[in-house]
Amino acid sequence: MSKLISSVSPHFFTRRSTRLIMLDVIIALLPAAVASVLVFGPRSLLVIGVCVASCIVFEFGFEKLCKRENTVGDLSAIVTGILLAFNLPVSIPLWQAVFGCLVAIVVVKQLFGGLGQNFANPAITARIVMMIAFSGTMTNWVFPGTLKTPDAISSATPLAAAAKGSTSMMPSYIDLFLGKHAGCLGETCALALLIGGLYLIIRRVISWHTPLVFIATVALMSFFCGKDPLYQVLSGGLMLGAIFMATDYATTPHTRWGKVIFGVGCGLITILIRFWGNLPEGVSFSILIMNILTPYIDKLTRVKPLAGGAKK
Repeated sequence: MSKLISSVSPHFFTRRSTRLIMLDVIIALLPAAVASVLVFGPRSLLVIGVCVASCIVFEFGFEKLCKRENTVGDLSAIVTGILLAFNLPVSIPLWQAVFGCLVAIVVVKQLFGGLGQNFANPAITARIVMMIAFSGTMTNWVFPGTLKTPDAISSATPLAAAAKGSTSMMPSYIDLFLGKHAGCLGETCALALLIGGLYLIIRRVISWHTPLVFIATVALMSFFCGKDPLYQVLSGGLMLGAIFMATDYATTPHTRWGKVIFGVGCGLITILIRFWGNLPEGVSFSILIMNILTPYIDKLTRVKPLAGGAKK
């Protein structure tokens, strides 16, 4: 009994550290980053760089101010910076992007205790705050006239064009798949996002449950509502949200059935906002709402321990 050791959880350890997981996520995000530069030009790289640098500075500065252990080395701030940049238009003023990083890192992440303690996805929440605070610049969509010139023209996103019934402004399926249309930096190229998602699944960083169910729910409900399922799946931030933000460890359910319920809920809320709301897109709001419900979903789908039974 003298060798008995008592300690708090976790009691299971793995070689896969937070740093390695975040590194895999960064690698998975690279195809979409490259696609954003090809479609929107070099300013997209500037926006991504500013967001990443700002998130690192805010995380380091806040932890230094509060005399906490420095966690910049776990790469989670870099992931948050890239994801936030992917949710912004290329024309966003850089100071507004920095403000979004402040909200994501300090308000949503650090004030709730840091990585793993935040109740909602930092990048998603920051985007919603920016949509409310800077609605003009956050919806100022531009699209390069060609892939080789820096000239840009104002344009509507595919979902906005579909909502207005403007068929002349609706891109083709191939343009949606390759990202040749207006939108946020990281959400336009479905091909790049799918490559990143497959990499994460192969590396077992994420499971297929939430992304597949989320996307399938949107496609199925679009069909029942008389809309084009493929167009709805390839448009907006569905791919980006389903693969990279609805799979966040800290803010989404841990059980398999919980992940399924989470995906269905995200899909239904997305459809409600897209078809009957005042906004053409609803992915961000759907993920945030389901983030809030995650503790209840986990409790509902909690698996009983082996040989466990009801209390007498």
